[in-house]
Amino acid sequence: MRIIGLIGGMSFESSAVYYRLINEMVRDRLGGLASAEVLMYSVNFEEIVSLQKAGRWDAAATRLGDVAHRLQAAGAECVLICTNTMHLIAPEVAARISVPLINIIDETAAALKAAGRVKPLLLATRYTMEHGFYADRMARNGVSIMVPSAEDRTSVHDIIFNELCAGIVRDESRKTLVEIIERAKAAGADSVILGCTEICLILDPNGLALPGFDSTTIHAQTAVDFALGAEKTRASQAA
Repeated sequence: MRIIGLIGGMSFESSAVYYRLINEMVRDRLGGLASAEVLMYSVNFEEIVSLQKAGRWDAAATRLGDVAHRLQAAGAECVLICTNTMHLIAPEVAARISVPLINIIDETAAALKAAGRVKPLLLATRYTMEHGFYADRMARNGVSIMVPSAEDRTSVHDIIFNELCAGIVRDESRKTLVEIIERAKAAGADSVILGCTEICLILDPNGLALPGFDSTTIHAQTAVDFALGAEKTRASQAA
């Protein structure tokens, strides 16, 4: 079994989901009391959020690149950044290591295309929805994303940072997200990406008005495939 390296803590709520999913998947595949060999470096999210707000993506890239390097030095044979937003700096992080960086955008795009979906609604942080990095990488994979209206983007961002990252799950917020998805379906979306690793805490991808693709589960599954030698990863250096 290969060792999985996780850059976590952004937020720790979703990092806990990664750890649980990866181990459940390994146990399901191997049976008995099998579990994954995992190294996790959990950063201080407050530090990262401050850099995001200040637009200091260069400093964030240096910080996470250092973490990736330390994970590899500790024995990790692949690395995952356990958040969609910080894939804005995935190329810089990948450049610091010689093991594969499994890119959540590429893996989610592959899952969409395998299901015949090419026009998904993206629910994510403001950074992920509004910076070009996500849409551009999806387009390179043959997927054209839709994003909510400006008002709805604010609602989604606030639900993520003010509630989900703090472990708060509100029915009222779930209703807001469901309504946003329904509007996107009416506008022509053929699916929905749970494009923040915390959104799986509030939405069931199998119970929505559109077919749902949970990026957290997809990312974790790819890591397990890699660890068990069945990988078909597309993002070894996230160029």
